[in-house]
Amino acid sequence: MKKQLLIIVCSLFIISCNSVKNTQQAISNGNYDKAIDIALDNLKRNKTKKGNQPYVVLLEEAFSKANKKDLDRITYLKKDENPENLETIFGVYQNLKNRQEVIKPLLPLPIVKKNRDAVFKFSNYDDEIINTKNQLSDYLYTKAKKLFYLDNKLDYRTAFNDLEYIEKIHPNFKDVRNLIEIAHQRGLDFVFVSMKNETEQVIPKRLEEDLLNFDTYGLNDLWTVYHAAKDAKINYDFGLELNLRKIQVSPEQVREKEIIKEREVKDGTVFLLDDKGNQVLDKEGKKIEVDKMVKVRCELYQFTQFKTVQVTGKVKFVDYTTKQTIQTYPIASQFDFQHIYANYRGDKRALESSFLDMIALRVVPFPTDEQMIYDTGEDLKQRLKSIINQNKFRN
Repeated sequence: MKKQLLIIVCSLFIISCNSVKNTQQAISNGNYDKAIDIALDNLKRNKTKKGNQPYVVLLEEAFSKANKKDLDRITYLKKDENPENLETIFGVYQNLKNRQEVIKPLLPLPIVKKNRDAVFKFSNYDDEIINTKNQLSDYLYTKAKKLFYLDNKLDYRTAFNDLEYIEKIHPNFKDVRNLIEIAHQRGLDFVFVSMKNETEQVIPKRLEEDLLNFDTYGLNDLWTVYHAAKDAKINYDFGLELNLRKIQVSPEQVREKEIIKEREVKDGTVFLLDDKGNQVLDKEGKKIEVDKMVKVRCELYQFTQFKTVQVTGKVKFVDYTTKQTIQTYPIASQFDFQHIYANYRGDKRALESSFLDMIALRVVPFPTDEQMIYDTGEDLKQRLKSIINQNKFRN
């Protein structure tokens, strides 16, 4: 027990040493916020623990150096006078404030050896944050409005992102919410989905309806909307054509297989006999009974009904603006019908349970070609969905 306790204490000591070393290393590498995080994690558990004293000193050092680094960066960015820097300046001011807020609940933090509390120079950055937020909001708002005049889908998307950011940092700023809606609508790509039957075979109407029911695909995203029925009010940007080119349905097949099974099974009981043919008695003088084992045999005739269908084609992405094919992708699907049943002759006790299930079944009607073709639909939908997810209309 003492040995186990010693091992635990030593392990904790090693972990603690490594943690202090990692904090020191983070400071040496200029990764001050990482050093602050490590120190805070340890001090939050027990800030008065003697073993945590190194973290107090390291936290004081990391905080001072992190603040100086951030303030120097802000000074440099402001001198550059580039409005593109406003978002960075705003973020750095927020970091300065947040860094203070996570330390405040732990104060005071005594440094026992120096007989003083750790010193953290706190400042109120609220005015700088609000001022920078207003400047940034005005800048992004003006930039977004200029992008509107270019009347280009990708520019509308850029404007949308800028406006969303304004809404995040400055809710209800001017008419931003209305502009977000406009930018989103004007930045949308509309894709018209169609199917062509080039197989010279009749495709079930319900299969076509299922394949074109894009509501079940879950493919609409922030910037792409799929329509299987054209809306006269919409100018479609792209077309997605599913061309079915070949359908192969195999003949109906029945495969027969003979399986012979033999095994020993219990068939009642018999009295136990010794080597001389005499009945064996137990301690109470009663005759001992044992299982009577007999060898049984069964001939199983297994029948497999089999029919398969293969559908192949291609998926074509078309740019309606240039009237050019962007790319084509092969698509194929297969559906197999298989039904197994069996007859037997002999003693069915020789059969395993899986064979017993088979002999309980009977021949069933083969599905029609139309049903087989329809049954490929779900797999075709998944393959089509995969192609669309992996290959976008716009790079």
